[in-house]
Amino acid sequence: MSGKLPLAEGEASRTACARALLRSGVDEESGEVLSQAVLAQRVGWCADLVAGMVSGLLAERWNAGDVEVLASGVDAGGRKLPSNAWMALRRLGWIVTTPEGVKVNDRVVRMAQEQAGRALRSASWRAELTAGVLATWPADPRQRTAHEWEQIRQAVPGGEHLPSRVIKSRTQQAAKFLAVNGRLPVDVFELEGVPRVARMLLLAACDRQQATIERSDTDPRRVLLRLQLPTRPDPRSYRDWTWVACPIILPPTVPAGAVVHLPTLRLTGRQVRADLAYTHAVPKAQRTGHTVAVGVDWGLNTLLCAGALRQHEGGRITELGAGGQFRAAGILAKQHRLRRLSERLHAKADHYQRLTGRDEQHHLAGKQAVLRDEIRHLSDRRTNLNTALAWAAARWAVDQAIASRATVIYVEDLRSLEARGMGATLNTRLSQQVRGQIVDRMRHLAAEHGIAVVTVPARNTSKHCPQCLTPLRHRKAPDKPTVAGWKWVICPHQSCRWQGDRDQGAWRRIAARGLTHQAKTVTDKTTGHMVIRAVVDKLEASAVITTTSRGDRSKTGPTRHKPPRPAPRRRRAPSPTRPHNRAGKRPEGHAPTDRRLPRAAHRHQGVNTISTPTTGHSHEEPPWARDSTSTPTRPHHGGKRSRKLNPTQDH
Repeated sequence: MSGKLPLAEGEASRTACARALLRSGVDEESGEVLSQAVLAQRVGWCADLVAGMVSGLLAERWNAGDVEVLASGVDAGGRKLPSNAWMALRRLGWIVTTPEGVKVNDRVVRMAQEQAGRALRSASWRAELTAGVLATWPADPRQRTAHEWEQIRQAVPGGEHLPSRVIKSRTQQAAKFLAVNGRLPVDVFELEGVPRVARMLLLAACDRQQATIERSDTDPRRVLLRLQLPTRPDPRSYRDWTWVACPIILPPTVPAGAVVHLPTLRLTGRQVRADLAYTHAVPKAQRTGHTVAVGVDWGLNTLLCAGALRQHEGGRITELGAGGQFRAAGILAKQHRLRRLSERLHAKADHYQRLTGRDEQHHLAGKQAVLRDEIRHLSDRRTNLNTALAWAAARWAVDQAIASRATVIYVEDLRSLEARGMGATLNTRLSQQVRGQIVDRMRHLAAEHGIAVVTVPARNTSKHCPQCLTPLRHRKAPDKPTVAGWKWVICPHQSCRWQGDRDQGAWRRIAARGLTHQAKTVTDKTTGHMVIRAVVDKLEASAVITTTSRGDRSKTGPTRHKPPRPAPRRRRAPSPTRPHNRAGKRPEGHAPTDRRLPRAAHRHQGVNTISTPTTGHSHEEPPWARDSTSTPTRPHHGGKRSRKLNPTQDH
């Protein structure tokens, strides 16, 4: 099917990915229906062939010279390299070798070259970052000075816009290598080693001779994937490759008019999962011209705080509601528990490493291997938890923008989010948050609705008042205005006196700053993201929120006296004279009328008298009613006089 998507004016193309499961297949040559396990086995044979070729190519080209040549973008003749990785590797003459006696077609070789080329291209940025860190190695790796931070940002390409956490992570990795080997690594290739190869098939590098995908004409949710798979783990000829047709049911998130592309097949146990890419038309996000914006602020205990502002004609900014908070206390608590468990397991693994050294025959080598598997399993759990949390938080933020009809979401720049002076525990918590994933997924979800996501500088967003830009006083809580803290803020200006949660004031400042600086929004050439680089003092002075009031409510005279109610709150209409039937009548007072009462009170009964029960009566006459000369009374609660009961009255 055609990979081109027709676009109208004001539309842009958006590429997303949907996950599907290959449950069965049909061998077109023999007509045999392949079960899920058999299909996974045949896909695994092909993935093993591709992974073997990728491993050989990476082992040969995993060095600084070859990665630099590939990252330069030009070949030996000065021509520009193609964007496809497999084509770039063929232009450079980097070929893969197949196992002896195994026959594969050229499209399988393409998949191997594409996977290897992507891995080598991704290593280029890490190589530049590691080289900059090693060239400007600080005196104390745990704490850089201001001058050392300036040096590292100048040494790394694009370092002025790089989050500090990325530089710190790479520094910690090099410091660990220094502690083990007694010297710094030469480059990233010595620091990381040859990466592991995943068992997957990049069908996007193939053409119709290896794989095709077609959408059903009758049911738009069904597609048919056809691909060639081996019939044995070591195919000896092309006869050992047959076409297999695999029906796929698309999830409801894929639009009916979307263009579906060839997927990437991944093996997870005895299942084959397909990462199905599709392209569809969405409204184009604009850089400027916004009147309603949502500001998003990050917090430690509260993951996200967000709210909407409106910019009126003339530049006046007002609030649209009080905002909201995304609190994921349970997930964050589980995340911290897994983090602490990971730290203990790593400490134990390091202790085993010191005891065993490089002796593979040591009696602790088996325990060390089991510990590595447990660490890997725990890492997968943390990754899945962070992914789920990132999607949920991004979905919540985009929903806030959709509900308020905002056209832009302003997020504070992640570079300034550093933990300073909070201790080792809080510093680790801040560094391991999923803020970067949330922003990426927020851009992905907002693009579907044409909402722009712009990062703004976060400097002084929690320091100044959103209504008058006066430096705020940070307090512990609203009921403790004299106790210093960081959660609650109070404006000291006498004419303002705004107070509120620290994060609630921050999102107001972020949204107001974005609306006033939207003319300064630029698109980053490397990432394609919209950003506001710097704050202009003249524009910042107008980034204040005007309070909306219902007029002057000040007191100009004495309060008018209101007479008391003429009567207490009780039923105004009198009760009926006598019950209409044996079921009784509506009692006096505020009794519910939507259900039938078991027995109503008598009209002459006092408010403190217990009524005669309606259940448990026998048909014979009560003992006190047999003597007509006696007129006994029944006691009641409250100690007051009870009314006399009439023996002849129907109960």
